[in-house]
Amino acid sequence: MAACSFRRSIASQLSKILDLPPENLIKSISAVPVSKKRQVADFQFSVDSITEDRSSDHSAQALQLRAQMLAEKLKRDAVVSEISTGPGTVNFTINRELLAKTVLQQVLKDGSEYEIKSELFSTVPRQKAVIEFSSPNIAKKFHIGHLRSTIIGLLGVGFQQFGDKEKLKSSPLQHLFEVYVQINKAAEDENTRKLASDFFRKLEEHDEETLSLWKQFRSFSIEEYIRIYKRLGVHFDEYSGESFYQEKSQEVLKMLEEKGLLQKTMKGTGIVDLSEKRDLSSFSTVMRSDGTSLYITRDLAAAIDRMNKHNCDSMIYVTDKSQSNHFQHLFQILKLMGYDWAERCQHVSFGLVQGMKTRRGEVIFLEDVLDEARSRMLQNMASAKTTKEIENPADTAEKIGLAALIIQDFQGLLSSDYQFSWDRALQSRGDTGVFLQYTHARLHSLEQMHGNAELTAVNVACLQEPEAISVLQHLLRYDEVLYRSSQDLQPKHIVSYLLTLSHLAAVAHKTLLVKGSTPERAQARLCLFQAARLVLANGMKLLGITPVTQM
Repeated sequence: MAACSFRRSIASQLSKILDLPPENLIKSISAVPVSKKRQVADFQFSVDSITEDRSSDHSAQALQLRAQMLAEKLKRDAVVSEISTGPGTVNFTINRELLAKTVLQQVLKDGSEYEIKSELFSTVPRQKAVIEFSSPNIAKKFHIGHLRSTIIGLLGVGFQQFGDKEKLKSSPLQHLFEVYVQINKAAEDENTRKLASDFFRKLEEHDEETLSLWKQFRSFSIEEYIRIYKRLGVHFDEYSGESFYQEKSQEVLKMLEEKGLLQKTMKGTGIVDLSEKRDLSSFSTVMRSDGTSLYITRDLAAAIDRMNKHNCDSMIYVTDKSQSNHFQHLFQILKLMGYDWAERCQHVSFGLVQGMKTRRGEVIFLEDVLDEARSRMLQNMASAKTTKEIENPADTAEKIGLAALIIQDFQGLLSSDYQFSWDRALQSRGDTGVFLQYTHARLHSLEQMHGNAELTAVNVACLQEPEAISVLQHLLRYDEVLYRSSQDLQPKHIVSYLLTLSHLAAVAHKTLLVKGSTPERAQARLCLFQAARLVLANGMKLLGITPVTQM
């Protein structure tokens, strides 16, 4: 690992002076972010990280003094060509030819595995995680924010009143959505609501006719979802939503009763007291007055079943932030039931997308959004002067459009709401998914035109221009970015890294010409651009983006 080998070398020298094991110092040595205004050092060591004594002076002046004293004791060697200090840091500049040789060698050798096995991950044990995500409703078209709710009872009654078996076969989700809209209007009537709760109760009692209808809805929904998921490049190992656990939810209610956790209210509903003082100041309703389960009961059954089945190290639920309270209750009840693994359950929440419209109107379904992204991208490609003849323009437009949606969605904190803009998302310049795809295609085209660079033939002395050094420095930071995203489960770090890489590569592509250069210089530059493209592709794939090679 390129960055690791340099970190180890720096840690080894620091360890002798500080009398600390090198492994204790590794994580305090970080690659310095590239600056547009000036050349920077490659790594920095934070002096504050080794000051364990809280009573010590942590002022900027004191830290600066400590950094200077430490820097004076360090020596330049075959790896480190320069040592300087910053605000509370000791900065290290790596021998320029060694930097180029090590980074390029590592990227081209490891390919898609580059920095995946970094030393930064050595303290992170290999784990099995069960991740529940997407969670659309059975028989409800993918909504752009698809909030999860129990609609099965309403839908069952609606189909009995407004359904058409032929339409169900030909366009299942569209027809079921129409049925849902009709029954939703009728749900203002108390009798309709009673029919819906009767349908749901029959479902839990395993009434054959009711169960058969629900199974049809589920089967048609999943078939349709698989088709849409395929467009997103998403594959699930298992399809089992909370509605799948109706039967097991009754077992959960029995367990809660046996553990003395289930209390009945005057209305006959079942609740679990979550308050610290056991005064019902905080509680969760887990059973309706007719004895049927609720969404949280089925989620409890699902969590217990999945842990028994997969024996995983962690369970991660990815849903919108309006469900934060629900998951807080879910994890609390699991703890009260005696499941220690509830500590390893986590809710990753996301915000709402505001202002998204398609040409067809306000109601936004994911498929409509994907179609819109593809058609707008096709239109942009057709009108762009630089667009080349492409074998399958619709497929390319789909991949670029999806990249545009993903990058706009992942640029900020997942939990933040954001204002969606088609114009901003589909810009070919700036911090967009379209720009990432354009950069990748451009670098791929360069390789096609001049052939792949052979590292053995590269003279790294030809890569000393500031633009080349900036790209190499940025490639050094990749493992830190991956590590950070793995720790806080936020994709924005990877997005920011890839956008910067694309901008640095674009500047280098403009100034470090391959065509017309001496063979030696051309080969070295090709090698640099190939490394940048590989890391760009790796990061894009991690975000669910398929890199395009033409556009």
